[in-house]
Formats: sequence, structure tokens, C-alpha cells
Amino acid sequence: MTTTGISGSLFIVSAPSGAGKTTLVRLLLEQDAQVHLSVSYTTRPPRPGEISGREYHFIGVPEFLAMRDRGDFLEWAEVHGNYYGSSRAWLEGQMRAGRDMLLEIDWQGAQQLRARFPQAVSVFIMPPSLGELERRLRGRASDSAEVIARRLGAAKDEMRRVREFQYVIINNDLQQAVGDLVAVVRAARLRLDRQEERHLALFAPLFQE
Repeated sequence: MTTTGISGSLFIVSAPSGAGKTTLVRLLLEQDAQVHLSVSYTTRPPRPGEISGREYHFIGVPEFLAMRDRGDFLEWAEVHGNYYGSSRAWLEGQMRAGRDMLLEIDWQGAQQLRARFPQAVSVFIMPPSLGELERRLRGRASDSAEVIARRLGAAKDEMRRVREFQYVIINNDLQQAVGDLVAVVRAARLRLDRQEERHLALFAPLFQE
């Protein structure tokens, strides 16, 4: 992605399954109308209550691979046997229009996005402990013991990637964690590069010969 003409900020939020990422992002969006969720494409089946185009764009594997091969995705990854990807053209268009975009993606996608968009703000959500993470996963009552064990193993691997992120929020107290995420977003908007992009009429005359 080229950053010329892009005035919107890009926020990346990653977490192991069960850390509370989706809940935190939903509460952030409720509190800050300037942040917009980027709806990714996925090959996993929709869960009860999910609607295509709202949580994800649900598509088949052949269609996903065709889009990938055309270069339609800004980032893509295979997670737990399913593919996920973010539309390049749509996301760039939103940010060129000045919208702040947020992506809920795994560490693989975060790596790809940081390489292509170094100014992205990356946040990793951590559970307070592995024991609490296991309790939350079992509390969903939607996965088998085998699936939970696999997700816990994957979670440990994902959490080892935490040092690749700029900000880390430990989701022990939900309200505190939401406040922390809101603070990261607001602080990111005040960075010099973002302020200059959004307020050219103010800054440009100051540096003209």
C-alpha cells in the first residue's frame, strides 16, 4: 500500500482465541464513531447469528484462492484450517477518504500489514492467564474438548508474538481494557503525521519557502 493521499489511520487488533478481542472491538466502535471495522473475507462457516457482510464476507475456498491469486487481498492467512483476508481496494479507498479503519486479524496478517503500512497502530490483547483463557474457552460451550485443546496450544504460540506489537492490553477487567483501547486510538490520532495529513491548510503554509 502506498501512503500518499491517505489521511485515515489503520488500527490492527490481534489476540488469541478467547482473549476477548471481539467484545473489546465492539465496545470501542460503540464509543468512537470515527473508527470503522474492516469486514474481512473468510472461508469458515458462519456461526449462529452471524450475517455475511457484517461479521465477515463468507465465501468458498475456490473463490477465496482466486481472489488471493489476483492480488485482491492486502493481507491473508490460514487460521485453524480456514482462510481469512482483507480487501485491498476497499480498505485503501476507505482510508483515502479519511476514515480510520480497524482490522481484527491474527499475527500473520498483522505482519503483512505492518510491512506494507508501517504507520499502522498495532494492539495485542492478552488474557490475564492461560488458566483464565481456558476457562473462557470452555465457557463458550460451543467447542469440543479436542477443539479447545487445539485452540489453547495455538494461543500459546500466538502469545509468543506479542513483542511484535506496539501496544499490549491485558483483558482482566473489561471496562479497564476498553478504556485502554480507546486511549490508544485517541492518542494515535494526535501523532504529527496524522495531524498534518488531516489539517494541510494549517500546517502547509508554515513550511513553505
